[in-house]
Amino acid sequence: MTHPLSRRSALLGAGAVAGLALWDGPAEAAGRAAFDAARERWVSLLSGGSSSVVHTAKTRAVEGSAHAVLRKLRPAPGRPSLWSDLPLDDPRTGNFNRSYNRMRTLALGWATPGTAMHRDEQVAETAARALDFLYEHAYHEDLNPRGSNWFWWEISVPRALTDTCALLYDGLPQDRLRRWLRPLRRWCPDPERRVSHPGVVETGANRAGKATAVAMRGLLTHDARLVERAKDAISDLLRTTNGPGDGFYRDGSFIQHDVYPYTGSYGVDYLENVAKLIAMLSDSPWEIRDSGKVYDIVDRSFVPFVYDGLMMDCVRGRAISRQGHRDLHAGQKTVEAVLTLLEAAPERHARRWRPLVKGWLTRNQSIPYDTFAPLATIARARALLEDPSVPVGPRTTGTYVFADMDRVVHRRPTWAFAIAMSSERIGAAEAMNRENLHGWYTGDGMTYLYTGDLTHWNDDLWPTIDPYRLPGTTVDTRRRADLRHGEARLPPTPWAGGVTLDGEYGAAAMRLVAGGSSLRAKKAWFLLDDAVVALGAGITASDGRRVETVVENRNTHDEHPPLYQGDGWIHLAGVAGYALLDGAEAKVIRERRTGRWRDIDKGATTGGDATPVTRHYTTIVVDHGVDPRRARYAYAVLPGVAPARTAAYGERVEILANSAAVQAIARDELLAAVFWRAGSVETAHGPLAASGPCAVLLRRDGERVRVAVSDPSRTSGEVRLTLPWAVRSIEKHDRGVRRARRAVEVDLGGSRGRTRSAVARI
Repeated sequence: MTHPLSRRSALLGAGAVAGLALWDGPAEAAGRAAFDAARERWVSLLSGGSSSVVHTAKTRAVEGSAHAVLRKLRPAPGRPSLWSDLPLDDPRTGNFNRSYNRMRTLALGWATPGTAMHRDEQVAETAARALDFLYEHAYHEDLNPRGSNWFWWEISVPRALTDTCALLYDGLPQDRLRRWLRPLRRWCPDPERRVSHPGVVETGANRAGKATAVAMRGLLTHDARLVERAKDAISDLLRTTNGPGDGFYRDGSFIQHDVYPYTGSYGVDYLENVAKLIAMLSDSPWEIRDSGKVYDIVDRSFVPFVYDGLMMDCVRGRAISRQGHRDLHAGQKTVEAVLTLLEAAPERHARRWRPLVKGWLTRNQSIPYDTFAPLATIARARALLEDPSVPVGPRTTGTYVFADMDRVVHRRPTWAFAIAMSSERIGAAEAMNRENLHGWYTGDGMTYLYTGDLTHWNDDLWPTIDPYRLPGTTVDTRRRADLRHGEARLPPTPWAGGVTLDGEYGAAAMRLVAGGSSLRAKKAWFLLDDAVVALGAGITASDGRRVETVVENRNTHDEHPPLYQGDGWIHLAGVAGYALLDGAEAKVIRERRTGRWRDIDKGATTGGDATPVTRHYTTIVVDHGVDPRRARYAYAVLPGVAPARTAAYGERVEILANSAAVQAIARDELLAAVFWRAGSVETAHGPLAASGPCAVLLRRDGERVRVAVSDPSRTSGEVRLTLPWAVRSIEKHDRGVRRARRAVEVDLGGSRGRTRSAVARI
């Protein structure tokens, strides 16, 4: 197999590995050597080290970008600007932030072995004069931000500036370097403190980003107190929480901005910064001693959301609207971080991660690592791909319920399915800085199907998909205005979450309380080994508008693939079959849709371009009519199956109930139910009853039944389950599960929506 990482890339990155050799002097006698060793380690992570290398596509890309920056650099004090397209007179434009990013690009070209400008004295002097200019006109300690984005002043520019100074360090006059870094005393003095909002304590990715800038300033100025401060801030970040608020939760959830799932955006930034800080400070006087916690975070919080090197969009928040930050970019940064951590990971983690990452890199060759991955990453990735002792790991499988961020992920060997929900705990969609303007329904039960088509979600989907018809959602068809900055909608319902059994089966449910509409619905998904069965009930509205449930809305790129239909089924070639159950009817819409990234992101530094892009879509919709009263739907998604299996699937699954009280199915020896309140449902073996709201999975194996229960509403205390079979004993069980009068009692109080399991003998 031809890999996207050439052998010549490995030669280019060889210096990166050598450059990461740990400083081995005694810590107590380190002095200046410790600062220099850690700084050089950081430069190795950015540029690939200082060894002699040959030209490759990567060095040419680095060199080309740096030369473009240098060629167009024309200081104009009167305007003022360094580049004519980035005037610096108004900080609200973000041009000063872009200017420092360009300086980092230039510095990377200077520090990268093999480029024509490598360690060129004239280039270094030009860069020094440019940094003087930026200090005078764009970023110094006495400036007024004038209402511009605090993030640029306190995180983005400090990160770009410290990277630039580290890369150019050997070519810069030390007195001027200290002058350029002086603004950080005001704008980024402490990883835990937000200067622009003194009452805010930094958390998550923001704290990690500030810690990196503070640590680098300490290394560049030989100030051990700053490095120690950064190290302590990172150690605090490695603690998990039960909330509320930002951070990593014990169930693997990651929250930023108080109520938004952000594993794939802010979480990736966190992981990238922490991984590099661990590598940079390893075996130094400031080594992060409790770094082992981050390895568990990788397994628990990141791996479930990485699909063949892509980061699932359901946890990327408003970043889905950024033209230059797609799932492959977030996935690539995640891969980089894991490869960096592998250098020092305990063997119990490394043993799993090496095949895992090799599988990601082998199956997904659409990510152009040679173009934008750091040289150190290229070297590590190539070494991993060419190591015959490391097998190509299979895709991750399992069912993961992230109760603390209303996300559920179901992964099978050839496909994956994710569900994004919201509740009074978790916001439906975030819009900030004029980003994610049409993300109205991304947290209203949107479903994400991942198949062998690894370009579906990143091929200009977000500007071209109909934002009123996102898969999995039930929507009022009213027209919407762009989401406003800071607009936060937490639906006034506690109901959102799921349950998992044996890592192979799952159920998820949410009560839909639509924003700005009277629409209400009960939505449930049953996650099986070969399909996902979706039920909706109690669909009611009274606004005089049509209500729809969107079964699918598939980006098929530049063509309409074959479509087959029969009585109660639809099959989209290369994607999935869709079985319409319990008498449901659906219509199919095939269209070419044109949009612009600028329509969904007008951000000052992230805004997309205005170039129209067109993609083909196949949309499957259940029409509930105008002002439905207790309408319902039932369908199954069968990824990768043939038309014949799609047509016959209705005979494999039984809808036991689909009402506002209970939704339940049976398939072979599996029973799955969502009880919205106390109630019962009749099965082939007798009634299944629950004394309160809960989600239940039962799987019979002879005289034993595996039981899994959770409370997605977080309102139940103790729930009594009466099974269709008399319970003789409980053989294995989690805390709070017990037999009671031939039934099963489960203490769900304080469970935070997490699953309680048991094996019952019947």
